[in-house]
Amino acid sequence: MDSTRVTEHPTSFERPSTGDGPTDSPGAFLSAPVPPRAPAGALPAQGRTGETPPAPGAGAGAFEHSQPGAEHAAEPDTHRPRPAAEGVPVQPGGPSDGVGSLAGQGGRDASPAPDRRTGQSTVPGRPTPMRRDGDRLRFVGAATRRIARGMDLDEIVMGLCRATVPTFADAILVYLREPLPVGDERPTGPLVLRLRRSDRIPAERDTEGGFPPAVQPEPTELEAVGSELCEVRPGSALAEVLRGVRPVFTDAPAARAALPDLLGDGGGFAVPGGRRAILAPLRGRRRVIGAALFLRGPERTAFEGDDLLVAAQLATHSALGIDKAVLYGREAYIADELQRTMLPENLPRCTGVRLASRYLPAAETARVGGDWYDAIPLPGSRVALVVGDVMGHSMTSAAIMGQLRTTAQTLAGLDLPPQEVLHHLDEQAQRLGSDRMATCLYAVYDPVAHRITVANAGHPPPVLLHLGGHAEVLRVPAGAPIGVGGVDFEAVELEAPAGATLLLYTDGLVESRLRDVWTGIEQLRERLAATAQLTGPDHPPPLEALCDEVLDMLGPGDRDDDIALLAARFDGIAPSDVAYWFLEPEDTAPGRARRLARRALVRWGMEELTDSVELLVSEVVTNAVRYATKPVTLRLLRTDVLRCEVGDDVPQLPRLRQARATDENGRGLHLVNRMARRWGATRLSTGKVVWFELNRG
Repeated sequence: MDSTRVTEHPTSFERPSTGDGPTDSPGAFLSAPVPPRAPAGALPAQGRTGETPPAPGAGAGAFEHSQPGAEHAAEPDTHRPRPAAEGVPVQPGGPSDGVGSLAGQGGRDASPAPDRRTGQSTVPGRPTPMRRDGDRLRFVGAATRRIARGMDLDEIVMGLCRATVPTFADAILVYLREPLPVGDERPTGPLVLRLRRSDRIPAERDTEGGFPPAVQPEPTELEAVGSELCEVRPGSALAEVLRGVRPVFTDAPAARAALPDLLGDGGGFAVPGGRRAILAPLRGRRRVIGAALFLRGPERTAFEGDDLLVAAQLATHSALGIDKAVLYGREAYIADELQRTMLPENLPRCTGVRLASRYLPAAETARVGGDWYDAIPLPGSRVALVVGDVMGHSMTSAAIMGQLRTTAQTLAGLDLPPQEVLHHLDEQAQRLGSDRMATCLYAVYDPVAHRITVANAGHPPPVLLHLGGHAEVLRVPAGAPIGVGGVDFEAVELEAPAGATLLLYTDGLVESRLRDVWTGIEQLRERLAATAQLTGPDHPPPLEALCDEVLDMLGPGDRDDDIALLAARFDGIAPSDVAYWFLEPEDTAPGRARRLARRALVRWGMEELTDSVELLVSEVVTNAVRYATKPVTLRLLRTDVLRCEVGDDVPQLPRLRQARATDENGRGLHLVNRMARRWGATRLSTGKVVWFELNRG
């Protein structure tokens, strides 16, 4: 049985592996095997068709390959030479041939031996062409396996180059279409090829150590070949060769005429003469996507007819791999864009709270999933904090997540209570399908009251990190997941002291194959408490650093699901920075509102804003008392800006419209729009709130 080891070929500049025998030196090519002497009286070996019968005395029990130390060997078997390590074809008379060298060659000092078939002399230390179909099959098998290992475009092209040089060619140039078409799309514009990668054997190489010399020699003609960019003109010789799809020798008239277009002016003359260059088009599933040029130097045996089949196999496998890599890259790009648009690009800047977030996909091959987070500003300087998880991590899960997130934003704009928001999300999930399941946690933080209202739908409970370093898991009713239907959701109101940090997360952070969800929650609580101890009891840890510390608790094997993380630092608004009044819907209400606002500004030392605030408050309150039937609320908030809020029981929102010259009303919102930093109106379940902000002086 043939004991030849079939392994991959060495790369262009990698050090070849050591051979099997003890006499093999690094980088050397093995000698032809020498059968040992057969015992007397043994039967003659069965010869193959066309083979020379074995010499007298060579028995049937003779080994096919020479053994180390067989100094007195018979004539070498030319029919089954032992391949070199890493699948490199046999180089007889190589510089490392020891006891297995041909008789009379003198070991390392032997002169170059002529090729048995062509009669040409071979240079010691350089690879020779494949001698039989078996060598070519082994080379193609190893090369295609190396090409197939690549996942992206660069890995596939590098695999082609490293598998080809130096075993099959001395140099290779790989040209690819610019840009590469994706799938079924039809490329527009002219066909342009760009040199993607080139590999070649250095002109001088240390075959013992695999290192180039300290002084680089002059460039050879192979190193002068190649142009960065070329345009394939319709009807040109290069276009005809690429249309033919099959690899061709460059000594053919059509291929020789195509070289100047591919390599640039003068590039065709640098290609060695004879059959020492093969031009192989790279054709994907539908069209030509590039070309590969295999080159051999003048000192090496020329290509043969069967080498065209080898080049065709290499080009086919490489082109199909490039096609798949481009499709995979496009899918990854679409997945990234989908996930990016589904999640908030930037968290809003809300009064009295600071926010930070993180998102990690389940794996590189599953870039999208059903996890999401959101922060939605609400009337009255409140903010809604949302985190949810749709079952699965696929394109379908991401699409459902996007619909639920949009629904949650719409419901938050109506200022519904948290339990009502979850109820409507449950109805929406049932409309999307019977198997659309998700968990969600919805919380509303009020910086004025320093309270937070939380409703849960089957989601892991949030963790609250207090200013002193104590971390606690909030007791929130678990509830049923969204999509079950027919269940009620319960909301609880809890204290949210200033300086505390609320952490909302999905189950991918605390649950994996190595731990259950409650063990993970306890580890998260301990990690938060340990991180808070580093900054002391009076200083909470920075939000961004806190998020990074939380993600660092994930160990190998803990990434089984997507992870969404939302952290909220409660700063709150001090009671001394809030002024709140009720105004009866009377004609005297605007004047009273101006006086109350003036007193608050004097108390806060903001007299420079008195004129602007009095004018804008008067306009907004006048519009509110005109239609209100219940008392109107007026609130001033002093934060980094001055915010004024006027609420009434009328749900219709005011609209900015152009007043005619004869109109006596309709100009109040124009003043607000011109003078305020920003303004808006929000519908509530009990009416609406009109607000505006002014920069502090």
